[in-house]
Amino acid sequence: MTRTALAIRHVAFEDLGLLAPLLAERGYDVRYAEAGVDAIGAADVTAVDLLVVLGGPIGVYERERYPFLVEEQAAIAARLAARRPTLGICLGAQLMAQALGAEVAPTGRAEIGFGPLSLTDDGRASVLQAIGDVPVLHWHGDQFAIPAGAQRLAQTPGFPNQAFALGRHALGLQFHLEVEAPRLERWLIGHAHELAAHRIDPATIRRDAALHGDALTRAARAVFEAWLDGCEAGE
Repeated sequence: MTRTALAIRHVAFEDLGLLAPLLAERGYDVRYAEAGVDAIGAADVTAVDLLVVLGGPIGVYERERYPFLVEEQAAIAARLAARRPTLGICLGAQLMAQALGAEVAPTGRAEIGFGPLSLTDDGRASVLQAIGDVPVLHWHGDQFAIPAGAQRLAQTPGFPNQAFALGRHALGLQFHLEVEAPRLERWLIGHAHELAAHRIDPATIRRDAALHGDALTRAARAVFEAWLDGCEAGE
């Protein structure tokens, strides 16, 4: 049986990454909607079997600067209200949180680079258990509050809300499990200004990607597989 998946993409190089071949293996027909270019309506977003909302270098609260966020968030809210499988990554998780009534705000600092998570009790019993102590890629300065009724799954020092789950159908990740280490150079180029502004040497991220990439890929696949298993079991 062919399933349909829609990925909302905000910047070209922040794509599905390792999720693309994984979804293909599971029989999903995947297409992208380009935020700010393509119409992203509630009907289209709700109709697909899986929605993935990807990251990007803007804030969910910047609606006057980026008016497309209004329509996008309304579509995500309709999707979540229908309890349809929805995965949000970084900006995507923030859009999900805001659509569920939780606050999203800048922190005044940035968390960029590889570092481990501390899983909560709920996190250790969740699909994130596969991560263990494997460092993941962080790239954010904003933070979401945990939506009402959702489980808080992970934290890092200074950023207590790194992931949430709402039932089987909604998973929000502040960090990036989807990034493939061999393709990370696109991020270092695309975010060159941000790295320079925070005085972060891209060589450090490049080195850590080579060090942790294989283990992270295995852990990330296990997380996504487990989450998709749960979603598909509820169909």
